Amino acid sequence: MSATLTSTEPATGALLWQGNASDVEAEVATVRAAWPSWAAQPISYRIETLRRFVNVVRANEEALADLIARETGKPLWDARTEVTAVMNKVDISVAAYSERTGQRRLEAAMGARQSVRHKPHGVMAVLGPYNFPAHLPNGHIVPALLAGNGVLFKPSEKTPAVGEMLVRFYHEAGVPQDVVRLVLGGPDEGKALTAHEDVNGILFTGSAATGLTINRQFAHNPGKILALEMGGNNPIVVWDTGDIASAAVLVVQSAFLSSGQRCTAASRLIVKEELADMLIGEVKKVADRLIIDHPHADPAPFMGPVIDNQAADQLTESFLYLMSHGGRPIKHLVRLSEDRPLLSPAIIDVTNMSERPDVELFGPLLQVIRVPDFPAAIAEANNSRYGLSASLIGGSPELYNQFWANIRAGIVNWNRPTNGASSSAPFGGQGISGNHRPSAYYAADYCAYPVSSAEIEQPRASIGIGLKEVDVSGMGD
Repeated sequence: MSATLTSTEPATGALLWQGNASDVEAEVATVRAAWPSWAAQPISYRIETLRRFVNVVRANEEALADLIARETGKPLWDARTEVTAVMNKVDISVAAYSERTGQRRLEAAMGARQSVRHKPHGVMAVLGPYNFPAHLPNGHIVPALLAGNGVLFKPSEKTPAVGEMLVRFYHEAGVPQDVVRLVLGGPDEGKALTAHEDVNGILFTGSAATGLTINRQFAHNPGKILALEMGGNNPIVVWDTGDIASAAVLVVQSAFLSSGQRCTAASRLIVKEELADMLIGEVKKVADRLIIDHPHADPAPFMGPVIDNQAADQLTESFLYLMSHGGRPIKHLVRLSEDRPLLSPAIIDVTNMSERPDVELFGPLLQVIRVPDFPAAIAEANNSRYGLSASLIGGSPELYNQFWANIRAGIVNWNRPTNGASSSAPFGGQGISGNHRPSAYYAADYCAYPVSSAEIEQPRASIGIGLKEVDVSGMGD
């Protein structure tokens, strides 16, 4: 008997959705049987189908945004930007498919031609996160479908309602129901899906711990395609700048947008000692003004709750740990509701901590580190196993060039936040932030594989060296 799943609104605790866990074996078999017919369709047919998906989303734009806001707790305006990203993904993916996996034909010897074409992998499992429950899995699903794959989509157990609506929209647009299937469940269903021998690829977005487990699971099986996006412990470095107010706003946007629940959120503010007091004071002023409320509140909040009480408890424990091990609180992490996961943004100076935990603090908790010179800033920024996103605020073009050349991250920005990456660029990181298979525009790379072919219409061959002479002595006149 399948387990019953529920989803509640983080902001109110109200029951939002209820359903049953999926039969993973049956879902994999369904997609395995169906994907070849989808792959056999012309690319123009698949493009047309996914453009109809955009029209379906547009017709239900407000309903999807409202559901995202209710299920994640993010402000409605933030949820609306996610829906826009879902719609934009199709045209971006069509362009990426053409550029990254397009056909090539070259003339070869003896009138032959050399062709390069791409084939889909087959059955792809997409494991989605809760912070962007529509946009991030859609960023895998759309390019996978364009390439001709079948898809098994397992949303986070914390956001199944959004996952269910997204899959319904694919089906309403004309993607065959057996080509995209929803797999509902928790860790057990996720493990069964990733371990299934009939799954050809796993496209994962989530925690480093889960991603590393999946990576170890397939160390002996190079035939499985793995694309892992596993978050970050991201630095934002503030150096010589005369615009402290703008620098402070960029820091606040980087650290606290979406309640800090972005894999590209800034966890560490690394600042030149001479600027530190002035900058920190300005950051605190801006953070003190942020409205934290439920998604549909008026006036609109900057931040909603974190995903659930368990996440809020873990963040509270992390703040207490930092404080009890040498951290100096600048702005305390405050639980704004006794029974709901509404947290104030927090800032803590950890410069004098002897050992700083290298973990992803997935919430509104910013650590401050003061450094004496720029080499120390770069060393501190690189003092992490992660390497997803990094920003330099201030400095000269020469200083930014030095920063760009030496920083270990897949996204390196200048005078911009660490978050808000463009879907028209590759998205991925170094270290335990990823496995060198960036998503976004480069998702086309892991959704199809290149096949090189030497081709000619009639067999033609000759051997010009290394053959014995033909004996013609016994041949007649």
